[in-house]
Amino acid sequence: MKPKVYLETTIPSYLTAWPSRDLIKAAHQQITNEWWQIRDQFELYISQIVIQEASAGNKDAAKRRIDIIKNLSVLNVSLESQKLAQKLIEQSSMPQKAVVDAIHIAISVINGMDYLLTWNCTHIANASMRKQIEKVCRIYGYEPTTICTPNELMEVNHVK
Repeated sequence: MKPKVYLETTIPSYLTAWPSRDLIKAAHQQITNEWWQIRDQFELYISQIVIQEASAGNKDAAKRRIDIIKNLSVLNVSLESQKLAQKLIEQSSMPQKAVVDAIHIAISVINGMDYLLTWNCTHIANASMRKQIEKVCRIYGYEPTTICTPNELMEVNHVK
């Protein structure tokens, strides 16, 4: 069985963005494109939240983002995931303004994803928050998802 991966909105954003002049963003774009080449090794999922976020902004850019995710399986934003997201905000170091980020995490946890793939290193793939996020998930009886960036997931994949 292939590992299940929840794609947070930064992934289709980096895949479809015009090449950046910012060195770090350009590197993230390149790494994301390299990971996309091995995506068939995974079962990919998104949520309605990803669709909403990907649909926002510049019309042409939004169309490119939607086109890249349109055939992926969509997970529900359930009441259970909303409740876990609220617990993540209340009981971890995630700030209230990161409620959508907490929902991404909760959706991936509730649905038993192996990985949550993101470039959001402020509130999701943040080493200082990761232990607290995992602790809150376990307190409420959930096995946390492994939160990672595309380069980390490629590294995991090369070891196997």
